[in-house]
Amino acid sequence: MSKKNYDLLFKLLLIGDSGVGKTCILFRFSDDAFQTTFISTIGIDFKIKTIDLKGKRIKLQIWDTAGQERFHTITTSYYRGAMGIMLVYDITNSKSFDNIAKWLRNIDEHASEDVEKMILGNKCDMQDKRVVSKERGETIAREHGIRFLETSAKANINIDQAFLDLAGAILNKQSAGQMQMDKPDKVNITKPESKSTVSKCCNL
Repeated sequence: MSKKNYDLLFKLLLIGDSGVGKTCILFRFSDDAFQTTFISTIGIDFKIKTIDLKGKRIKLQIWDTAGQERFHTITTSYYRGAMGIMLVYDITNSKSFDNIAKWLRNIDEHASEDVEKMILGNKCDMQDKRVVSKERGETIAREHGIRFLETSAKANINIDQAFLDLAGAILNKQSAGQMQMDKPDKVNITKPESKSTVSKCCNL
């Protein structure tokens, strides 16, 4: 039986409105490629990429979800088990930014409580068409205590950084959890109850 070629497996999820560039982000990261024509993701698709981080070989299983409302019931089941979620909006589309609140509610409803989250303002190469300022993105991320980056799949801006940051946050959380588990439990030395106390309880 062949030995697995990674130490850890992280399941990541890309969510956000249709057309914000989730598939482009995924392809840029996994294949270092950019295509201008993409058929909208139907339901769900995923890619695998293995990275080296802090001495660990980590296999990233990255799920790309459909943003259209009609696929919503399919995609919500994929929130379960996700260790990291990237919430993507398009800086040239104010509606996709306004819908961040809705997507955050979906995460709260369907994902595990300790999932690591990140907001990405995509298409930051299109400055002439920008309608959502970077400050607005930073503000909503700060309000929810979430990491934030502006990205461009086309110009390859912050794509690798986003995935490395999210994977790093998951790794840190796992390491912290492991440290807690490795700590010996405190032994509470309490005075044993006297027999008379016990018998009194039983006779009540």
